[in-house]
Amino acid sequence: MAEQLNVQLVAVEEKVWSGKAEMVMARTTEGELGVLPGHAPLLGQLAEPGRVRIKLPGGEQIAYEVSGGFLSVNGQGVTVLAESATPASVTSDN
Repeated sequence: MAEQLNVQLVAVEEKVWSGKAEMVMARTTEGELGVLPGHAPLLGQLAEPGRVRIKLPGGEQIAYEVSGGFLSVNGQGVTVLAESATPASVTSDN
């Protein structure tokens, strides 16, 4: 079985989504970022407006429109802390 990331997407009001993922993609103020298992630790500020895409095991993707916040990568996985997060449709033009 391929290595997976533990992912948590948290907004100010609630935990929006958590689970296992193959990859997390987000737009930060430094540019588009893709996080795979084993990624070096980092802390990035999310760009506004922003979108976080999560590639689930098996290839399905889910996406959330986010505003404000940060993306943190450490040995335990990926945490997205956003001021707000709402489900978005996944499009192929990204």
